[in-house]
Amino acid sequence: MKLSAFTIVDAYPPGVNGRRERYGEVLELAEGCEAAGLAALWIAEHHFHAGGTCPSPAVLLAAVGMRTMRLRLGVLVSVLPFHNPVEVAEQYAMVDQLVRGRFNFGAGSGYIPLEMEGFGVDPATKREKFDGALATVLAAWHGEEIRVEGPHGGTVRLNVRPRQSPHPPIWVAVQRREAIPFVARRGTNIALVPYATVQTIQELGEEIREFRRHLPSGVTAEVAVALHLYAGPDPGEARAALQRYLDSRLATQSSFYQDKVKRDPQHAHASAIEASGFALFGSAEEVATRLEAFRKVGVDEILGIFDFGGLPLAHVLGSVRALGPLVR
Repeated sequence: MKLSAFTIVDAYPPGVNGRRERYGEVLELAEGCEAAGLAALWIAEHHFHAGGTCPSPAVLLAAVGMRTMRLRLGVLVSVLPFHNPVEVAEQYAMVDQLVRGRFNFGAGSGYIPLEMEGFGVDPATKREKFDGALATVLAAWHGEEIRVEGPHGGTVRLNVRPRQSPHPPIWVAVQRREAIPFVARRGTNIALVPYATVQTIQELGEEIREFRRHLPSGVTAEVAVALHLYAGPDPGEARAALQRYLDSRLATQSSFYQDKVKRDPQHAHASAIEASGFALFGSAEEVATRLEAFRKVGVDEILGIFDFGGLPLAHVLGSVRALGPLVR
């Protein structure tokens, strides 16, 4: 099981540790991940709210690529309904060239109403837009001619294609269980965020088994799972930071997490997320031991959310350094 880092690049609440240079912190996080032997660094795309302050992961990934040599670098996710798919294909093909074939592509359809409104996307059409956009991105990366819709549209072919052949590895992020079979049938890897959707590790295992049952014959695919992680001497600090983070997710109308809290209000509390096993705080040995439960249910890659809710960067990097050698 691989250990990676996943940053939402959330803006910390006012008054927490003063003004933070979040993009610079992500660069330092990337260097720390590489030094500690982590597999990858993934960056989320978000818009218009403090819950995520990286509207252009391609820009930040290119910068990270210049500070690392081995670490794989991913977007999780590129929100395809918000963008022209030809432009997405171009930008991330260029990223893959700049980072010398270390790029991972995660795609999703979006889930925050404010972001949908900001890009004029009708939630009822987002899945159709996602399917069409992903097909276009893949066709463009394969070197096919792409038909541009509209009264003045024609056909184009990318003049910059990914370094990886036939294209970078693909993950699709899923938060609705009923979408899992559809993703599996594509034969792509899958990314899951259990704190926002499921109740227990056992339920997560059921989702993973369902995913593998629906993969095409002979196809293998990876399962990546996001967890909040802290390995250090002050778990209480991490619990307080997680509570700030959860409060921010509710405030930004994170729809799947809001629905989970409506079904069971206790999941608005950090203690409930920790009790469910989707936030692991303690010594490095304690956290590494508890991560074994995820290996047992079929997880291939842990996406460690290390920098959340105002944790000082030194403590974030301390967790990365402590866990990196223990999780392989």
